[in-house]
Amino acid sequence: MARKKSGGAVSRSDTADRFCIIGAGPAGLAAARNLQRFLIPFDGYESHSDVGGLWDITNQRSTVYQSAHLISSKRMTEFAEFPMADDVADYPSHSELRNYFREFARHFGIDKAYRFSTSVVKVEPQGDPGQGWLVTLDTGETLPYRGVLIANGTLSEPNMPTFRGKFSGELLHSAAYKTPDIFRDKRVLIVGAGNSGCDIAVDAVHHARSVDISVRRGYHFVPKYVFGKPADAIGGRINLPPLLKQKVDGIILKWFTGDPERFGFPKPDHALYESHPIVNSLVLYHLGHGDISVKADIERFGGRKVHFVDGSQAEYDIVLLATGYRLHYPFIERRHLNWESGAAPELYLNCFHPTRDNLFVMGMVEASGIGWQGRYEQAELVARYIRGTMRKSRAAARLTKLKKGPYPDMRGGMKYLKLDRMAYYVHKDTYRTAIRNHIDELAAEE
Repeated sequence: MARKKSGGAVSRSDTADRFCIIGAGPAGLAAARNLQRFLIPFDGYESHSDVGGLWDITNQRSTVYQSAHLISSKRMTEFAEFPMADDVADYPSHSELRNYFREFARHFGIDKAYRFSTSVVKVEPQGDPGQGWLVTLDTGETLPYRGVLIANGTLSEPNMPTFRGKFSGELLHSAAYKTPDIFRDKRVLIVGAGNSGCDIAVDAVHHARSVDISVRRGYHFVPKYVFGKPADAIGGRINLPPLLKQKVDGIILKWFTGDPERFGFPKPDHALYESHPIVNSLVLYHLGHGDISVKADIERFGGRKVHFVDGSQAEYDIVLLATGYRLHYPFIERRHLNWESGAAPELYLNCFHPTRDNLFVMGMVEASGIGWQGRYEQAELVARYIRGTMRKSRAAARLTKLKKGPYPDMRGGMKYLKLDRMAYYVHKDTYRTAIRNHIDELAAEE
């Protein structure tokens, strides 16, 4: 017995031997494509009406804004088996990316395996780790599944800091920001100079009466173009040991961006790549022209007045918090994710549960330059592992043992900042090498 809902996808009553994918953003689509490749039956669920995740600005959970573009170039970000068209910009807009994911899903037919406009509200184990899962939908249905791949994204739940005092103007998170019209003739303070914060500050310059950025620490800035080519494409061709590349790239970048300290930023308390670099040259341009000013960290609010830790103060009409996002898996208890404390679950290769061989968190990995292909390879490993466990392969058994821990260091010698947003950060080459080695071992037994 089956019935259709939104988009023609099918909900089956015989789901016990199938896998469930939650989400149809980049990580979910990578998971769906790889389960499809290895003939593993699955159903997908997506709360929005189509694929694309946050890159579909009409998605109510999308956190992109009208001016949002990739901060990595298309050739360093795309799925290798489905390159972006030549006429797509080097740094595509959110609308180009929405179209890309739709084309990817339609091309491989994986959209047909999804039920759209359907949310997963609860995921719970049926019993012991070797058993399956019960998935409850917002339709009221509860369906049994052999396993679950969680791919609802990492950039949808705002991280909202608390402040002393109260701000009487408009206070909002960048997740709610869409267009710069809200800044017209306003005194604007952007809190946080990450990639979104800098993008939004540049947007605000053309509409606001004044624009300031409040920062806790210094940043490393990376231009989008070097010698007329996307900077990451050039840097990606330089194969050096991680720590040597870190030093070499740091020297080269200063040739192109100069010293951000001269624009008012604090000196960075970390080396290049030890936190996510800021890929934005325009914010330095506007700082150099006096359109934006840098302020210290906030000490407290007092009406429209903001007091900073260096003793200065200023009045604002809008304070926009570009303070990032936190991991959010509201449909499953943290204990089922091996998430006892900290900012992220403790999982082998940021994906594999130590004892539950049929639960995976997809896309919970961040690294400079990892792109969607890095997530695709993660999904390929998961699919090969699932098939290997079904066939009782020796390579799958070895991976089952390894994922119990202790976990290998995926930092590649980097000393990443101890911040919540860096909790699932890895060194790209170290991580992808580990993933590919497992893929090769599983493939060798097929």
